[in-house]
Amino acid sequence: MRKHSPTQASLATLIAMTTVIFVHGTGIREREYNETFQIIEQKIHAQRPDIKVAPCLWGSLGARFNDNRASVPLEDATLALSESEEDADILLWRQLYRDPLYELRLLSLKPIESGNPFGEDSGDILQSRLASFTPASQLQAKLQEAGIAEIFPEAREAVIRSEPYDQALLRVSESDLSEYYAPIARAIVAQAMFLSEQQEKFPPILTDAQLRDNVVELLTLALTEAELGLGGWLLKPLLELALPMGTNYVRGNRLELTDKISPMPGDILLYQTRGEKIRAFIQEQIAQAEPPVVLLAHSLGGIACVDLLVQQQLSQVELLVTVGSQAPFLYEINALYSLEYGQLLPEHFPEWLNIYDLRDFLSYVGKNIFRDRVQDVRVDSRQPFPRSHGAYWTNAKTWEAIIPRLP
Repeated sequence: MRKHSPTQASLATLIAMTTVIFVHGTGIREREYNETFQIIEQKIHAQRPDIKVAPCLWGSLGARFNDNRASVPLEDATLALSESEEDADILLWRQLYRDPLYELRLLSLKPIESGNPFGEDSGDILQSRLASFTPASQLQAKLQEAGIAEIFPEAREAVIRSEPYDQALLRVSESDLSEYYAPIARAIVAQAMFLSEQQEKFPPILTDAQLRDNVVELLTLALTEAELGLGGWLLKPLLELALPMGTNYVRGNRLELTDKISPMPGDILLYQTRGEKIRAFIQEQIAQAEPPVVLLAHSLGGIACVDLLVQQQLSQVELLVTVGSQAPFLYEINALYSLEYGQLLPEHFPEWLNIYDLRDFLSYVGKNIFRDRVQDVRVDSRQPFPRSHGAYWTNAKTWEAIIPRLP
């Protein structure tokens, strides 16, 4: 067999292409995975076009109904999310994600003031502006970037034809007309996000809070031609009423609700009992990849990768990046499959970067429990939970932590 010279070996090392393998988390299937994979690939290639980004879609091995939902009782159920104290902006969007018309419902609580007997009512002015509104080029470009340009007209129509909007218009006066544009802009954007999810589309705006706020700001300025904020009258009742309102509008049929939420806990339970197939699948993808390999693992994917790398010495894996993952938590409560609490990570375990968000209640820190074997980096999506759990990939801080560490 012909042997390579030292120079040839060095050249081969220099041209080796790093492979980043994206390992998804719980509840993800092909459609969601492909959309997230595209975002990750774009973010990496924007700064490191030399890196190969490879898929690891283990969702086909995840939880599924094997007997046509025979275990589900046919009755209505109400889905309510837990609340926590957060700043006004996060709290507001938490409610808008549940009910896009939330702020308009608050505005409809205002007393009705008499209109102008000598001219057009302020409500008529507002309605005329909204009914004939067409996004200018700058706003249209931002809607395209956000992925809601096509659905924007439908969202606008849904808002201006709603009862809360009509009731709010009855209460608008010339003195507080400017107070209405920002809530209407947020309602339209929130409605567009809601319609996208209903149509099983997942545009970037769903997880990118900065992009969302930019769209709202441009839309508000387009409607008002002035820089406006949240009106003083609205702020106080918003904080007082935000918690009790919203859940009255989030109801679903038991079967539909089960279909939507069962993959997430189902995958967790399946992994805890029969996770070897998932770990074997990840190992196969590593074996097929060109080294050096980086595992970029989200949520349950991070747990599976930690378990795999504890059990197997995979020298081609140089870096593990866990994002919004629960491996440190499971280790602390002695529920991590591969490692009992008190045991140390093996010497062969690769470098470990762990990214977390205080708003993501499914993310945990590792430095306090694995000591010097893991580096934690905190990011802030400015998204309420549970949306914060999937918002890492559009957060610039995530990539500021990852990119410099890629081999």
